[in-house]
This record gives sequence, C-alpha cells and structure tokens, in this order.
Amino acid sequence: MSAVELQRVYRHANGDLKLPFSLFLALRYLKPKRTFLSIITLISVLGVTLGIAVLLIVISVMTGFDHELRQKVLGFEPHVVVTNNEILGNWREIMKQAQALPDVVAVAPFIQGPVIAEHEGRVIIPQMRGIDPDQEQRIVDLKSIVKSGAFDLSGDSIVIGIDLAKNLGVDVGDKITIYAPANIRGILDELKHEQANPKEKSKTLAEIKNEVSLPAELTVTGIFSSGRYTYDSGILLVPLHIGQELYSLEDGVHGISIRTTEPYRAEAVKTELNRIFNHTAFAETWIDRNKELFDAIRVERNMMFIILLFISIVAAFCVMNTLITVTVQKTREIGTIKALGASMGQIISVFVAQGMIIGVLGNITGLSLALLVVRFRNELKEWLAQVLHIHIFPPEIYQFSQIPAEIVPRDVAIICLTAFAFCSLAALIPAYFAARLDPVKALRYE
Repeated sequence: MSAVELQRVYRHANGDLKLPFSLFLALRYLKPKRTFLSIITLISVLGVTLGIAVLLIVISVMTGFDHELRQKVLGFEPHVVVTNNEILGNWREIMKQAQALPDVVAVAPFIQGPVIAEHEGRVIIPQMRGIDPDQEQRIVDLKSIVKSGAFDLSGDSIVIGIDLAKNLGVDVGDKITIYAPANIRGILDELKHEQANPKEKSKTLAEIKNEVSLPAELTVTGIFSSGRYTYDSGILLVPLHIGQELYSLEDGVHGISIRTTEPYRAEAVKTELNRIFNHTAFAETWIDRNKELFDAIRVERNMMFIILLFISIVAAFCVMNTLITVTVQKTREIGTIKALGASMGQIISVFVAQGMIIGVLGNITGLSLALLVVRFRNELKEWLAQVLHIHIFPPEIYQFSQIPAEIVPRDVAIICLTAFAFCSLAALIPAYFAARLDPVKALRYE
C-alpha cells in the first residue's frame, strides 16, 4: 500500500481529513483517550514553559537595568567632562574652546568632592557638587527631578537627594552644616601646633579664618529624586561660589561639564577636545566614567543568557524522554502503519511533529508567563517583601527603587526560536529509531 493509499484509508476512517497525515497522527499520540494531554506531555510542556519564561524574565530585567541605568546617568551627568585632576585656573578659556565645537550644545563649570554634612548630630559624608544653576540647567534638566521645594541655589542654599535627606532627617527649610576636608585638616593641624607649643599665643578666629575655610551653614531649598540610589543618597548641590570657598579654590574649578547634540556623539567631541588640549587637560565621556558598571552589566547579561539556556536544553531532554516513551508504548501502532505502507520519512515526521507541537505550546505558555511576571514584577517584589520578608531587589545595592525591565522583540524571537529548535531536534533520535522499527517484529506477538 502506498503513502497516498494510506492517506485515503485515514480519510475514509476519520471523515474529511483536513490535517496532514503526520500532524494528525502526532496529535492523536499526544492526546490520550480520556484526557486532553497526558501527564508526561504536560511535564514536557511545563519544562519548555519554565525554560522560556525564566530566560525571558532574566534577560528582560538585565536589558531594562542597562537601559534604565543609561537613562539615569544621562539624566544627572553631563555627556563629556573636562578636567586635569587638579584645579582648572583657565576654565573660562577651556569653556570657549569647547563651546566652539559644532557638536557642543552647552558648557558649565563645576566643583565636586567629598564633604562632611551634619544636621542635629547626624553626620554623613556625601559628594558635594558646586554648580552655576543657570549654566548647569542647560547641561542637565535638574528642575525636573526636584520633588520637594524648588531648584533654588541663590545665596547660602543647598539642594540634596531624597535618600540623603531621609538619612540626615532634614526637610525643605532646614539648615545643614557642611565641612570640607580642607577644614578638618587645617583645624587638626592648628590643634596639634597648639599642643606642641602651649606657651605660644593662640590664633584668633579671624586669623584661623584666613588660613582655613570655616564650615558653611546652608538652607535646604529643594530635594531631588533622580531614581538612582547612588545619586539620591550621596549627592548634594551647592552654588559654585560656596564650593569654591569650601575647597579654597579662589576662582578655580575642578572641571567643565559639556552637553553634546546627541549622547553618543560624546566620543567624537572627547577626541577633538583631547587633541586641542594636548595633555594640559583631558576629556572623558559619560560612558568612560561609568565603563566598569556598563561592562559588568553586559558581561552578566551574556553569562545569564548562556547559563539559563541550559534550562531549555534540559527541557529538550524532557521532550526526548516523552517521545521515547511514546515510541515504546506505540510499538504495535507503528508496526501496523509501516505494514500498511508508511514510509520512513512519514514515521520520522510524526515524531518530529510531536516535538514541534510541544515546542509551540511551550513557547506560547512560556511567553505568556514571562509577560505576566514582567508586567507585575514590582507588585511581586512588594508582596515577597511584605509577606515572606524576602528582599529580591534592595535599592541600596542595585541603585533603583523599582525593578527595571524591557522586553526586546529580537531577544524574544531568539529565545523562542532556540527553544523551538531544541524541541524539534530532540525529537529526531526517537523518530529515527521508530522509523527503523521492523513491522514484523512489532506485530509478532500481536
């Protein structure tokens, strides 16, 4: 009996057969008599589902983490920074040279370094950033991230991060005392000098003030929230002249901030600036300043993809085990079909079709589960923290108050197609052995 005649037999026995012979028989093998799917098939589909879901969730979170981190960095840091790791005395000339470049939109001076912040006995050592508010606003939109108060740096004022404000216990209108490291060193040196020379006349307050910068008492006018824990818990903004006084820089600054026409044009601007300055100063892009962090995220993402891919490989072995079991259970049916004239290719296609069906079902359920978890990821995080006291994304470690995630269609396509290919390939081994089955031996004891 030929394959065409065999198809007619099935059409006659089952009415108008709309499915191909191999797919029809594959569905019959996957569909037991009393239940829609067998337990073993359910386990195989579940394995593929979990493999795809876990891989998609992790890759989406890692991609979102990288994207969100870049957005947060660009929302608070300039595209290019020019400095010499000391004091820029000719910073106005450097600003003019940088402003003359075609890709440069705005420039602004800054002072940045560690200080000691004190309020009602609470002491923290954050990073102080002294800025000209009008010029800095052209570099970074700081007004948009101020959540309480206003972006006001006129007079003796200060704007601080929301987490830093909580740690110090301050609100808008409170005063903070800021000590620069030079203050501490100068006062300690003076105390040691007086202890070593007790008979020497002590210096007056006016004399000490001329030698060291006295602490600055500043009023909190605004509290910002950038969304990145590092900034919100460790940065305070002060007027440029306050920063110069605290660090005793007179008219000098620590560096120049530059905004380019497009963030990824920063590398070209950096190259041109380094050529102009010829080692008297050097430029760094926002990627250079955060290179270790971005590289770590990229390497971790690739490693997680490779490691979690093995879950899909394990699921493929589950599919293989399922089809081997089906081959053993359906020995008589396979022998009968081969005796009726089914070719080796048709038998192989029956079992490959089973693997493909399991792969499709696993893709659909795995993708659905991944989308559901990604959609409610932060609600799930809060539930785990409140009910089970499991903190899976502490902001002080990961620098974000919420779990970022971004589903990229390209990643979805690669993961789903890879899992589908594994399931299809896993079906080839049992399909090959089933196709080589001798119908005489299969029916000998029937």
